[in-house]
Amino acid sequence: MARADRKAAAAESAKTGVMTHRQIMFVLFGLMSGMFLSALDQSVVGTAMRTIADDLHGLSAQAWVTTAYLITSTIATPIYGKLGDIFGRRYLFITAISIFILGSVISAFATTMYELAAYRAIQGIGAGGLFALALTILADIVPPKDRARYQGMFLAVFGTSSVLGPLIGGLLAGMDSFLGITGWRWIFLMNLPLGAMALVMVVSFLHLPHHEHKTKRIDWWGVLTIIVGVVPLLIVAEQGRDWGWTSTNSITAYIVGGLGIAAFIYVENIMKADALLPLHLFKSRTFTLTTLLGVIIGVGMFGGMISLPLVLQIVYGATPTEAGYLMIPMVMGLMVSSIVSGRITSKTGKYKIFMVLGTALMAISYFYLSTLNYTWPVWQISVGMVLMGLGLGQMMQTLTIASQNAVSAKDIGVATSSATFFRQMGGTLGVAVFLSILFNTLADKGPQMGKQIAAAIMKNPALLQDPRNSAFKPGANLGDMIKTDSSFLKTASPELANPIKDAFAQSATTVFVVATLVVVLAFAISLFIKEIALRQKSGFQERAEDAAASMH
Repeated sequence: MARADRKAAAAESAKTGVMTHRQIMFVLFGLMSGMFLSALDQSVVGTAMRTIADDLHGLSAQAWVTTAYLITSTIATPIYGKLGDIFGRRYLFITAISIFILGSVISAFATTMYELAAYRAIQGIGAGGLFALALTILADIVPPKDRARYQGMFLAVFGTSSVLGPLIGGLLAGMDSFLGITGWRWIFLMNLPLGAMALVMVVSFLHLPHHEHKTKRIDWWGVLTIIVGVVPLLIVAEQGRDWGWTSTNSITAYIVGGLGIAAFIYVENIMKADALLPLHLFKSRTFTLTTLLGVIIGVGMFGGMISLPLVLQIVYGATPTEAGYLMIPMVMGLMVSSIVSGRITSKTGKYKIFMVLGTALMAISYFYLSTLNYTWPVWQISVGMVLMGLGLGQMMQTLTIASQNAVSAKDIGVATSSATFFRQMGGTLGVAVFLSILFNTLADKGPQMGKQIAAAIMKNPALLQDPRNSAFKPGANLGDMIKTDSSFLKTASPELANPIKDAFAQSATTVFVVATLVVVLAFAISLFIKEIALRQKSGFQERAEDAAASMH
């Protein structure tokens, strides 16, 4: 196609909001490059975090690095959604990538864990816009009926990054240095060329028409109150296990967070349509129930899944990198089900069935995993992971499409970012609650473990002389060792290691039982969601028609 023809096609799509498949694919390349940047970073950093903490002498501050990123990315999500509705999403997406690259480069040169936490917070500000804006832009250019087909590509990006991330993270963390720079620092520096490529893709292909809002009033009080409401709750979710859930710090966080949320609701009610999170969205029963379902799925999904890599590492002796690879069956299930369900939705226009089927499969997978025994071969866990992936793949995109389809075109951005925000909050809550259940249950099994280990030593005192069992010296705190570095279980004699593996597997089954109950609740809610017929026009088309109608 000649350059003049391309310009003419772009001008026509800007007026009508209708884009060709070729134009849509070019936009998707730009969106996926930005999403890949964020998704890969999370899995790479998680794998290498232990090495980073050791090098910066800050193991105790490790949680703050994760918390800082989580806080800023979560809070930024609804802000990007609203600003995108007002000012247009192209420049915001470019800004998000640029901030992410800046945060990556300065993170590479951190000299302490607290510095790294501050720089990761800047990275999080960028990351908060990448996922929500990408989903919103897709809603702008593709009608709801066809959207699921394209969203499968986004999930493929996450699947690919979750496979590549542990490999790259393990490889770079294991290098002493490269070009005179410590190996783990390249985890952040590699975002510079990746980010530059993403920027080129976005600037080149992401050309979007924008129909401006009549008002550009920004809800700054909403921004302030959501920070006051959410930050303390995210901090207590991350730190509560160490502080104690009823400690002074935790109770203070609950009170401040509760007051902040109350103030946020008050401000949003006053701001009406200009609110950061317009409350009129919740007049739609479908949007409300879909958002609630997203929160519960977030709790069950992230909370329950957090135990799987830990089981693989502690019970099966896998390294973090190997555990990432062992999660591939779940990723494959997710990708297959997302593609199949997307195609069926595009052909039939039906999507509620995938909420019901998705939650049912997730519940079945957790129930199956609740029968876990430490003697299981790995393939038995893989069966549960495949079922989990098959359920998740149907849920992830369907929830987003249902939320977007339930609101008017002018609210697509804020609806998408709100749904993403609530799902992230549910996931954070789930991880906090389920990790507490896991390790509290393990602590309760401490006396049982101690008796079994003592009986094995009494039966064969020579076990303590075996250098492989040096971790079992008198006075050793096995509970703390399991939490911080469980590698001693790989080499320990089976007589001493198996009681610990058994206790951990039993603790994980408790988590899976609770996760089953949570997902069964999600299944029940999915039955009551009203399926609204998927609209045949993209967000741009609808806004272009509204703009044309208002001129007559």
